[in-house]
Amino acid sequence: MSDDEVRLPSFSENTEGGTHTIVLDGVWATHSVGTIDKKFKAIKLPKDADRFVIDCGDITMLDTAGAWMIARLKLRIQGAGTEVDVHNLGENNTILFDAVMHAVTNDESDVVKPAPFKFSGILPGIGKLSYAFVADFLSAMNLLGAAVRGSQMKSGQGRRMSLAPVANQIDKMGVGAIPIIVLMSVIMGAIIAQQGAFQLRYFGAEIFVVDLVGILVLREIGVILTAIMIAGRSGSAITAEIGSMKMREEVDALKVIGLNPIGVLILPRLIALVISLPLLTFVANMAALGGAMIVAQTYSGISPDAFLARVREAVDLTSFFAGVIKAPFMAIIIGIIASVEGMKVGGSAESLGRRVTSSVVKSIFVVIVVDGLFAIFFAAVNF
Repeated sequence: MSDDEVRLPSFSENTEGGTHTIVLDGVWATHSVGTIDKKFKAIKLPKDADRFVIDCGDITMLDTAGAWMIARLKLRIQGAGTEVDVHNLGENNTILFDAVMHAVTNDESDVVKPAPFKFSGILPGIGKLSYAFVADFLSAMNLLGAAVRGSQMKSGQGRRMSLAPVANQIDKMGVGAIPIIVLMSVIMGAIIAQQGAFQLRYFGAEIFVVDLVGILVLREIGVILTAIMIAGRSGSAITAEIGSMKMREEVDALKVIGLNPIGVLILPRLIALVISLPLLTFVANMAALGGAMIVAQTYSGISPDAFLARVREAVDLTSFFAGVIKAPFMAIIIGIIASVEGMKVGGSAESLGRRVTSSVVKSIFVVIVVDGLFAIFFAAVNF
């Protein structure tokens, strides 16, 4: 290499007629700019200069590192509010410098921007959720309508459907859920009775714990806890079963052989849920009252005969039917949401897990909302 090609980078400054010129000299490349980086960054800009010029005519070699240092100086001068020009770069170096300048000006790491409006991400999020809600609602209504209208198992078979799949699903979703429903309800009834008796004891009205447990369990707690348990137990199973069949293309295979996937996969599960959930609600109500009866006897000294007599006096059939009427609607909601999420499963295990989680969360949320709407409606009609 010639002497010019190995010269270390340097610069000089001069001011003439309000123009401050910085003359660069030598090799401004990766292996040499480190020798002058600190000194170059420490250049003090004269306050009386109206214009700056960076003269690159004596540069013998320039690469990205040197161009970046020049671009950094230019941005600093511009940030001080003074006009600055870069002269004598040459054609090739100009292309390199422009590319580096573009990259530097678009690099947000060194640019201080005002903090974004803290609610700026809420509106897009609400829009996406609204759009997803509408899409899921339309899918659910389409699936429900197809299940009601297209209950036939195969084209040309009318509306005949075998009862065996329904019985099988009732056994899995209903009979199989009885132990956990009974255990949960007994514990919940016992907790409500214990806490109610503990508070009513201060007023000498422990007997009214029977009214509290009876009305609360029959109207609200029994059906809502049963629906939540079924959403987590059976709803997740429906999504996983349909989703795994979707992953293995078994749903498409049903269509190929002329079977209706909705009639084969979804309708039996919906019917089973509609039958099972009211029966499980009744079982949950009785189990909760049984747990409350045990606690009332051991904690408050209320005998089973007195407990039952108070139940007959304080609770009427309206409270019982207020809870049971909700059960079929919640069953349809759980089944439809679980089926829609199952049909949305993609080709990966991650997609299946995500849809199962979404199914359980959505089912529980919608069930609670519907329970609240029923409570408002029953209060409005004095039921």
